[in-house]
Amino acid sequence: MVRCPQCGKMTEWRTENRFRPFCSERCKQLDLGAWASESYRVPTSPPDAGEDTQS
Repeated sequence: MVRCPQCGKMTEWRTENRFRPFCSERCKQLDLGAWASESYRVPTSPPDAGEDTQS
């Protein structure tokens, strides 16, 4: 059993579950939509002010 990353519902991790790790197609599509709309972002640090970015 794993927790659906979108809604938190417990679901079985089985090869028959074509939506895994999600519990349903709806949760899978909601997650895909969040990636497509850039709601998820990887944190980065701003460049140093003293660095010359052009070489």
